[in-house]
Amino acid sequence: MFTSVSFLKKNAARFACVAMVCGSALLTGCAGGSINNATQTSAQPQVRPDNIYVYTFDTNPDQVKLDNGGMLKKLKAQLDGSSAAEKQSADAIAVREQVANEIVHQLQSMGLRAIRSDIPAPADQNVLLVQGSFDTIDAGNRRRRVLIGLGAGKSEVSSSVQILYKPAGGTARLVQSFNATGDSGKAPGMVETAGVGAAAGSIATSAAVGGSLHAVSETKKAGVSADAKRLADAVAKQVAQIGVSGGWLSTEHVKG
Repeated sequence: MFTSVSFLKKNAARFACVAMVCGSALLTGCAGGSINNATQTSAQPQVRPDNIYVYTFDTNPDQVKLDNGGMLKKLKAQLDGSSAAEKQSADAIAVREQVANEIVHQLQSMGLRAIRSDIPAPADQNVLLVQGSFDTIDAGNRRRRVLIGLGAGKSEVSSSVQILYKPAGGTARLVQSFNATGDSGKAPGMVETAGVGAAAGSIATSAAVGGSLHAVSETKKAGVSADAKRLADAVAKQVAQIGVSGGWLSTEHVKG
């Protein structure tokens, strides 16, 4: 028994490092973007579109749910003099701009001619149109994510998306519709990760390790801005898969 305790104490630092590595992988691997309820039609384009036009998704500031948790956030809002309605409107604009720009960026990085647009596509081009509307823009609750995690206080951005194909001189036809989501995932919070290093004989050390890991992960991986990027990346991949299915885009160009 004494030997076992001595062994644990001597290797406490090593256990802590292992906990950090494992915890880091766990914390960063939960959040992501997803595509659901995809419905394919017979309008699948068999030729490479001249351009892909990406439109800003429709949104309503009333859909935005702010993170109002904690005295610091309330105090900051009071000092800024900004109302909840103003913050909702600003967040709605920021998310719709970020999603459209990110979809274009990702498609261009795959070698596709993607264009951000808010006007009708030229009539003399074969084009793919990316349109949609936001269903949810929810900042969640950062304090609950950090302390509890496992989905508590989760932030989320979701949208309904339509991909249309318009041949030169023809009318636009629906190719595919689906729901896209980006969220902060279900990473464990400080309370859950406090037990990671218990074998090293130090609950306090474990809590510090788990808590700091989650705080770093939360800062970088959560919130509507990060969720908007995840959603946009998922949409871009879905558009690319349409190209792969149609034979006008190689799988080597599709980002994993």
